[in-house]
Amino acid sequence: MAPRGTAQQRGIARLLLYFGWTWVSLIVSNNVQSEIFARDLTQEMSQHGVCVALTERIPEPDYYGTRQVEILYQKLNDLSANVAVVYGDIDSIITFKWVVSMVCVIGKVWIHLAHFDDTVINNYNLPSNSFEGSLSFSIHTDDVPSFQDFLLAVNPSKYPNDVFLKDFWEIRLGCYFEVSQQKRDSTCTGNESFYELNLHKTDMELTGLKHTLYSAMYKVARALHEMLLSRSEMETSGTEDTVVPHPWQLHSFLRQRQLNANTGEEQYTDGHTQSVLSYDILNLQILKMGTLIRVKIGEFKPQASLGNDLIINKEAILWNSGFLQTPPGSVCSNSCLPGFRKTSLEGKAICCYDCTPCPDGEISNLTDSTHCLKCPVDEYPNVQRDRCLPKVMAFLAYDELLGIVLVSTALSFSLVTALTLGIFIKHRNSPIVRANNRGLSYILLMSLMFSFLCSLIFIGRPSTVSCLLRQTAFGIIFSVAVALVLAKTITVVLAFRATKPGSRFRGWMLPRVSNCVVLICSLNQVTICGVWLGTSPPFPDFNTQAEFGHIILECNEGSITAFYCVLGYMGFLALVSFTVAFLARNLPDTFNEAKFITFSMLVFCSVWISFLPTYLNTKGKAMVAVEIFSILASSLGLLGCIFGPKVYVILLRPDRNKRDQLLRKLNVNIKTP
Repeated sequence: MAPRGTAQQRGIARLLLYFGWTWVSLIVSNNVQSEIFARDLTQEMSQHGVCVALTERIPEPDYYGTRQVEILYQKLNDLSANVAVVYGDIDSIITFKWVVSMVCVIGKVWIHLAHFDDTVINNYNLPSNSFEGSLSFSIHTDDVPSFQDFLLAVNPSKYPNDVFLKDFWEIRLGCYFEVSQQKRDSTCTGNESFYELNLHKTDMELTGLKHTLYSAMYKVARALHEMLLSRSEMETSGTEDTVVPHPWQLHSFLRQRQLNANTGEEQYTDGHTQSVLSYDILNLQILKMGTLIRVKIGEFKPQASLGNDLIINKEAILWNSGFLQTPPGSVCSNSCLPGFRKTSLEGKAICCYDCTPCPDGEISNLTDSTHCLKCPVDEYPNVQRDRCLPKVMAFLAYDELLGIVLVSTALSFSLVTALTLGIFIKHRNSPIVRANNRGLSYILLMSLMFSFLCSLIFIGRPSTVSCLLRQTAFGIIFSVAVALVLAKTITVVLAFRATKPGSRFRGWMLPRVSNCVVLICSLNQVTICGVWLGTSPPFPDFNTQAEFGHIILECNEGSITAFYCVLGYMGFLALVSFTVAFLARNLPDTFNEAKFITFSMLVFCSVWISFLPTYLNTKGKAMVAVEIFSILASSLGLLGCIFGPKVYVILLRPDRNKRDQLLRKLNVNIKTP
């Protein structure tokens, strides 16, 4: 006859989840029914991420001694779980409540069924501070008309055959109907009423448990009425024994549809308990006068959809005064804030965990995240790592400070080179210009001017054209410049050899020899660059890993092997030029060009040797800036070391720029052993 209670476990789990209580104790009676309830509730809670911190069995009342009380007190007070679910038979619960009240277990939220409250309110001598603020699930009840009026009018004289009413009367009034056993002044008349009782200590409310009993009795009475009515219609005759129905004869009538005792709605039992449409969630509150009342603070509807099944009015709840914060918390580990993820602890329940910051490049934007999410390639985590921010497109631009400095430097050096070329052209017939193959000098100055200007291709937003021109133009122009230096060095060596009488090197002094050196050395580099562009050319690319929070627009070299082949061939030419110039440094030369070439190639090689490790250890815009700096520094080294002394002689020491001095110096050097 009682409605089905299987939805209570789901309702309790939903209530725990609503308040964020994931670490709870479970206290049940030591019987089979309570074990089944505990098993089902544990399964339901685990599905919602709620863990059981402690499962305590309530011993039989006769086995509650001092030791058991101390153990229970220590377990409940030392436990970090502030919420406890209690379930069991009424006798065990009454005993348990006495123990909890006596040992003053405070600061707990008790969640239970409605008859738990009945045992507190009806036992008015029970200290109840420990259970203040407890929550209970009660079957939703509708008002029964005139129910309280009926209770107030009840007395033993009106219902003399009700033995339970007599016992209740004696307990509440302290009188006795059997005068032979007590004094006459304590005799119950049976005509007293509830008005004479302490109403504030008497529960006049129709609770879920009482409503269940009321509905069951109503259904039995209705079935009995239907059975007797059917017999009268059949006009059967029989003895008095046959008129009185047997209990089993009611079964067929109980299976029929009956009207609800309160609402008048039809219900159908059919031998099975009925499902509950909804549960009232009650809060046990203590008024100023010490009166205990149950206040409805919510409702659970098992048949409603998730999210609409639980309704809670937080403002109506009065929590236990032992809590410093409201609503109280009951967790094994504090919640992990956004930016962190939960890390399980070995050997601990799933509700006990550590909070670990999200790794680089990942975020968590929810509380208690179990894993972090990786930001898209075009976004990066903020400092708190709780959201992704769009990355800023970055490249070495003309309008930023570094770009302005590099552009100004490149243009300034190219202008200086152009002025040097102009000076050489103006003084093209002077001995110092003619003595060192002025044609090669002109081409070398033009190559250096282009090398300064080619650094501008590295600045600005990368495009397909700029990426194709960057390394190839730089490699070819520098190879031409170094080849010219090599040709000038060879010219110095051949010039010295050709001055000796009968020398066979006179035929090598023709301009075509030096031109062939420059052409062959340059064509080799052009071939390498052509193969590079034909197989795996450079292309614009996005680098999302170089700088935090930025997307670097850069040129992908395509083939790293080809790129290092270009650098390697240029280094090979520089090394050969340096070796030849070093060997010719002591040859007779009025203007010491061999020595200047040696020093210039030493500077050139030093720049590019230091370039490689620096280039490999930088990223983003810094990598481009390093390469531009190397281009400018090496070009300036060639310009300053080779042409600087000559410009100095032309402009400031014209007395040394004479043919007779050149011949006199040459003769002196030849006679020197």
